[in-house]
Amino acid sequence: MTARLAGKTALITGAASGLGAALADAFLAAGANVVAVDRDISAIHAAGRPLLAHTADVRDGEALASAVALAESEFGGLDICVPNAGIWDYRRSLTRLSPAQLSDAFDEVMRINVLGYLLTVQAALPALRKSGGSIVMTLSNAAFYPDGGGVLYTASKFAGRGLIAQLAHELAPDVRVNGVAVGGIKTGLAGPASLGLSDRRLDATFDDHTGPPNPYLPLPDAPTDPSAYVAPFLMLADPRASAMITGEIIRADGGLAARGFYPIAGAHS
Repeated sequence: MTARLAGKTALITGAASGLGAALADAFLAAGANVVAVDRDISAIHAAGRPLLAHTADVRDGEALASAVALAESEFGGLDICVPNAGIWDYRRSLTRLSPAQLSDAFDEVMRINVLGYLLTVQAALPALRKSGGSIVMTLSNAAFYPDGGGVLYTASKFAGRGLIAQLAHELAPDVRVNGVAVGGIKTGLAGPASLGLSDRRLDATFDDHTGPPNPYLPLPDAPTDPSAYVAPFLMLADPRASAMITGEIIRADGGLAARGFYPIAGAHS
């Protein structure tokens, strides 16, 4: 991988594991300085990457502002912001939630998956305006289609689409705002503590899956490793590759938009 982002500085939330860790590795390999943010940074330190790790919960605006200040003091500024931290609701349907569970889990999922993105952008914005930088948000196939999660997760990811559209409008022309909607990725998303799911991990569901690939998915053998999904983020972060792109979302989900009523054409050949 070439040093396409040499001299740039990126802040990535949820960077201790899964896609966030893969993004940290990819941005480092592309020549960027990286500030890796997570609630628990022990795994970041254990990996021994040449980056700065900062402890922050994305619901804490002051902690996020401290992460940005670290980027500015150590690297002279901030060019790229990747709001990535999130939780999954383990496909909890509305009918499986009591009124109290619905209220508590709604607050938790939305505060992390939506407010957390807004607070991250708000903290990074002054530095990004100075650098003419960009924001690349992690979304999900659940931002476009049902059953990529339950009612709360899906609502939070549809809200993420709205954030990208509105912020791309509000922050133009100084800062570009785009996203990557990933799907079928083996990453360690935890569940809501309010539902007793904070110790579960999404990647464990991949280990439990058996059976043939989905014949209706155009790319049924698409890789599940997070490292296979980093390229769209790098492209959208690179002003030489995407200077005229803002308000857009790249779908890296195995081709869900090209599904039909019958198995994929290749199955007939």
